[in-house]
Amino acid sequence: MIQLRDIERTYVMGQDQVRALDSLSLDIGKGEYVATMGPSGSGKSTLMNIIGCLDTPTGGSYRFRDREIARMDDDELAAIRNREIGFVFQTFNLLPRIDAVQNVELPLLYSGISRADRRERARNALTAVGLGDRFDHRPNELSGGQRQRVAIARALVNGPSIVLADEPTGNLDSRTGQEIMDLIDDLHERGNTIILVTHEEELAERAARVVRLKDGKIVSDSRPDRAPATA
Repeated sequence: MIQLRDIERTYVMGQDQVRALDSLSLDIGKGEYVATMGPSGSGKSTLMNIIGCLDTPTGGSYRFRDREIARMDDDELAAIRNREIGFVFQTFNLLPRIDAVQNVELPLLYSGISRADRRERARNALTAVGLGDRFDHRPNELSGGQRQRVAIARALVNGPSIVLADEPTGNLDSRTGQEIMDLIDDLHERGNTIILVTHEEELAERAARVVRLKDGKIVSDSRPDRAPATA
């Protein structure tokens, strides 16, 4: 599903060039559950942004479903982000002035779906993450865990094949973080490909595969015995 070959990502910062990814190659198959780990500055978030078509590499090849990303125009990239990939971020990224249903509806606004259908799908997604009684609540009326559940519902409302979760429990207490990770585990069991960015070993242990980065390179790619590999 995802094939990265010799990916480079360099940022220009004043007089300096910072190489965030350095000749990185990685394959991720359909239905895998992959945790990416590494210290701050290792390139894991840059890798996530490139996989999610939020950023573009400065060198190398990225093929998604056998299509070369570099050959796609902005509309094609936007369609992949909207229909194929669901994003869950540490900071939730919810719009504060609209309620939970309206936040979840956002990805559907670009899909040509009627308002009534958008509303129904958003409510169903919120119900699926345990927020069937919070439809009309704005983000500031929700706890951190509830806000992350809204973000997960938004990530799922278009039926994506891939969920990218970047430190999804980083702003949550341990009990709430456990509940959010249980939701993510359930998504994998339902067939979603999960790519998790984390610095916590305990969370990485949930994945079937752990990719560790340092200085923009993969230093290990393992399938721990404690978790079965995905076929």
